[in-house]
Amino acid sequence: MKIFLVYGGKSAEHDISILTAFSIIKEVYYDYYEVEPIYITKSGQWIKGGIIQQASDVENSESLKLTVSDKAHFITGVNQSSEGILIQPSDIKEESAVVFPVLHGPNGEDGTVQGLFEVIGMPYVGAGVLASACGMDKIISKQLFQQAGLPQVPYVPVRKVQWLNDQESVFKQCEGTLFYPMYIKPANLGSSVGISKAENREDLISAIELALRYDRRIVVEQGIEAREIEVAVLGNDDIHVSVPGELVKTVDFYDYDSKYINNDVVMQIPALVSEEVNVRLREYAVRAFQALDGSGLSRCDFFLTSNEELFINEVNTMPGFTQFSMYPTLWKNTGLNYGDLVEELIQLALRRHQERLSFQDND
Repeated sequence: MKIFLVYGGKSAEHDISILTAFSIIKEVYYDYYEVEPIYITKSGQWIKGGIIQQASDVENSESLKLTVSDKAHFITGVNQSSEGILIQPSDIKEESAVVFPVLHGPNGEDGTVQGLFEVIGMPYVGAGVLASACGMDKIISKQLFQQAGLPQVPYVPVRKVQWLNDQESVFKQCEGTLFYPMYIKPANLGSSVGISKAENREDLISAIELALRYDRRIVVEQGIEAREIEVAVLGNDDIHVSVPGELVKTVDFYDYDSKYINNDVVMQIPALVSEEVNVRLREYAVRAFQALDGSGLSRCDFFLTSNEELFINEVNTMPGFTQFSMYPTLWKNTGLNYGDLVEELIQLALRRHQERLSFQDND
């Protein structure tokens, strides 16, 4: 079976997607699959690379490199003999193939590309259109979590037009509902892109203006003293939850460089939590996954206070698979290695696709 590994993309998380693709492409079970990388440029062009039939095809090709940052180079999967073949997105339609999209952020994790795969009738790894769109949007997901009865920290949604026309109303809402410090986030980005901490009004203004560079809607959240605990979810209707992991803070909060360039993130797996908290983590993760109508995979992030109050932060429907990423590391510590995890995700995608086809047959 062929796997179309789709990565890159137009979002600010383009480089993270490349890291994820590089990690996955080395762990596919090539006894059963061949991989055809599909690289999406930052301008949105789709480029088909050469077919990879074993991991050594990647390791031995010096021409397959793309500069991601000033500090590292990572493989793109573009054909060795050329710069690849420019294709239309619908050209990936092929029988007996599955799409493995490792696209983060808008135009990749938000339901848009998932809609394309649905239209052309291709099985694909990960959440469907609805779950992807809702999981990507922090405001919508918070509303769904509230309906599911999941505890959350207080927050204020802010629209760009509101900020431009009436800043005083934004200050009134934020400072009247929350207290400093506050965290300001774009509604539709991940990987700490565009996120800032505000200790006062001056910080708040700068943070809002930064976040609005990435999205027309943002979230201002109450800052709390808490540990950051995460669990990995795997499955469709039969949902499995990993052991918990903790992001051990060595700085106030982790920005993009801390996570992906400097590798400053310290993970404690399994997290040192009580059995009662562990039970709640699993329960809340399943409820959040179901509230979004999730499928395939997700990473559920929580805040845990010193008196064991647990708050859901967000659900990431396409978490990173880099060598530093929490999602595959959680499963490794639960007893599922990287290669088996990739295989399970492919099988979940195929099963969900067959189920959807059965619904069509009943029309």
